Amino acid sequence: MNTYDVKGMSCAACSARVESAVSKVKGVSSCSVNLLTNSMKVEGNAPEGAIVAAVRAAGYDARLRGKDSAAPRENTLPDDGSKPLLVRLLCSVAVLLVLMILSMGHMMWNFPLPEALARNPLAMGLMQMILSAAVLLLNRRFFISGCKSLAHGAPNMDALVAIGSGASFLYSVAMLFAMSYALLDQDAEAVMTYMHDLWFESAAMIPTLITLGKFLEARAKGKTTSAVRALLDLAPKTATVRRDGKEEVIPAAEIRVGDLFLIRAGDSVPADGRVIAGEGTMDESALTGESIPQDKTEGHTVSSSTVCLSGYLECEAVKVGEDTTIANVIRMVSDAAESKAPVAKIADKVAGVFVPAVMGIAALTCAVWLLCGRDFGFALTRAVAVLVISCPCALGLATPVAIMVGSGVGAKNGVLFKTALLLELLGRVRTVVFDKTGTVTEGKMRVTEILPAAGTSEEELLSLAASLEEKSEHPLAVAIVAEARKRGARVEKTEGFSQVSGGVSARLSSDRLAGGNLTYIRSLGAPLPAGIDEMLAGIAGQGKTPLLFMQNDRFLGVIALADTVKPDSAEAVAALAAMGIRTVMLTGDREDCARAVAAEVGIPEVIAGVLPDRKAETIRSLLGKEKVAMVGDGINDAPALTVADVGVAIGAGTDVALEASDVVLMRSELSDVVAAIRIGRATLRNIRENLFWAFFYNIIGIPLAAGAWIPLTGWTLSPMFGAAAMSLSSVSVVGNALRLNLLKPKKRKDAKANSVPAKPKVPAPA
Repeated sequence: MNTYDVKGMSCAACSARVESAVSKVKGVSSCSVNLLTNSMKVEGNAPEGAIVAAVRAAGYDARLRGKDSAAPRENTLPDDGSKPLLVRLLCSVAVLLVLMILSMGHMMWNFPLPEALARNPLAMGLMQMILSAAVLLLNRRFFISGCKSLAHGAPNMDALVAIGSGASFLYSVAMLFAMSYALLDQDAEAVMTYMHDLWFESAAMIPTLITLGKFLEARAKGKTTSAVRALLDLAPKTATVRRDGKEEVIPAAEIRVGDLFLIRAGDSVPADGRVIAGEGTMDESALTGESIPQDKTEGHTVSSSTVCLSGYLECEAVKVGEDTTIANVIRMVSDAAESKAPVAKIADKVAGVFVPAVMGIAALTCAVWLLCGRDFGFALTRAVAVLVISCPCALGLATPVAIMVGSGVGAKNGVLFKTALLLELLGRVRTVVFDKTGTVTEGKMRVTEILPAAGTSEEELLSLAASLEEKSEHPLAVAIVAEARKRGARVEKTEGFSQVSGGVSARLSSDRLAGGNLTYIRSLGAPLPAGIDEMLAGIAGQGKTPLLFMQNDRFLGVIALADTVKPDSAEAVAALAAMGIRTVMLTGDREDCARAVAAEVGIPEVIAGVLPDRKAETIRSLLGKEKVAMVGDGINDAPALTVADVGVAIGAGTDVALEASDVVLMRSELSDVVAAIRIGRATLRNIRENLFWAFFYNIIGIPLAAGAWIPLTGWTLSPMFGAAAMSLSSVSVVGNALRLNLLKPKKRKDAKANSVPAKPKVPAPA
């Protein structure tokens, strides 16, 4: 897929025209144009020249977007262009104020004027024409763009403004000529009648108000990218590296893989790297949404654009430029903003025919009022009001601004959406399927209970077990040794270490140590206490793995280990249930272990013992009318992540899982799944609100401007008020989308406390 920057678009009709033109190019399989970012995504094998030519033939310009490894995707952010708009607006307002004093101020409120103008209506009319022409000249962009769109047979919003303002100006010029003839005939009454029919202030007011709306819209649109801009601002401009034993400061863009860079307190990390020396505390909140600083020591990783709060680190650069984590975050947010959600298709279809339809309605309005016996000035006023109140921009902006803000809110909270479609799909998700290991649980075995036999202390049991397991690389052995070192228990060197299926053995001085499962220990012929089977069954029923240990023929006790549940898993599941979402655990683990973990976190449905190649089939069986999300972290989850309506990868997962997923959680916390769904729901709701307002505004505004209510209520609408309403309609849509920034997707709700099972007691020796 290639991305193009498109120039010259001003409304949804423009984007619909470009999309239609490029879609007809041979070799183009799909085309999506985004009005907010002025970008176009094209899939297919069509040559660049043919695509650019199609855009130019439609009356616009396009350029293939290049890649800049030094500045990750900064050119994808829409430039609000508010400064030139502000200059144009201020100049237009200054001229318009003088014009209003000459016309409405003097005529309605008797403002004083120079004698040469006050006594000469023709001179006053000429002055109004000159001032109005100056405003039109300042805002000539509307007329140039509008005429171009008419010449290409695809009128846009600028065409409506140009026709409305131009018609008012030309009508006023015609009245000015009529006034001159009345002066020659010395018909004072006709002169005053023509004077009241001058619309120069309306002709100038229309483009001025539209420019005001464009300025406010540009400023609001600029705020939609605040999250990405904040991430870009974090990127350091320089980096301190050590080369050939010497420290030197270089531009951050020049750092290369393998370079040794140095981080001191207050520094921003210039690249993704691995700590090889030193200690420090890092603020990673901008990247992961986690406000708690993270301690970093040798072997830990650091990410580009995170900030060192304290300490000193020496790091080896692993990923630089476009390959860094921050660059991927910006890329994903930008890609999501530039893609289209399916709900936008309705607005796109309407926008494609909107402007021609409005022009037809305006012409029909003028004709109907003339047939009803009203004068041409009245009929033209109604037609101009229809032209200037109609707003296709609101339709075009309804979806992309909400997507951009929603994606930004996700980025602030460590939730990354790959496309706009996913925001919409997540808003519709009703079933969430969780993998167990590494997703609901930590994915690392830990000692949960130390149960010594009578006559043995916890410290002695842990010390002897760790001494026995110290040479083993099994995850259970590693967990026991780690627990012993954590508690300061003595770990001694053993000899004759032997590992077989189900257990290990070794010699410590003259003693023989053995440990493993019940089957292995019984195979040694060692005497075991009565009731041991029931006790071990109880431990296993809690999802734990019990290991038994012997010293010669003496039973030392049992150490229970488990893959512990993440601290926020139960809270996240409870929050999903409160949102009306069905939760399911899908795992390849044993049934009893899976159900114990599910019961601990509150997941009601468990599908256990499923091999990796069968997980995708299980997800397919769950797909139906309701949308299904799959949450996982491992390679074995990749097929299921791909099959699900929405695949959600835990941030600490494997690269394969991250690649196969649709949504990436930068942190390994299930509470972020809740946050992602909340963001999706809020964004979908916001899009619907925007679309409703855009359609409702035009459905109500156009009949009002046309004078449909005059026979019943006498209500009329001045073209000036119509232009003001048109300006504010787009601003309202963008402003509504900006409300998403107030969303707190990680608002925690108290989850139901889980009961803690009583600690089992080791039976006394038989």
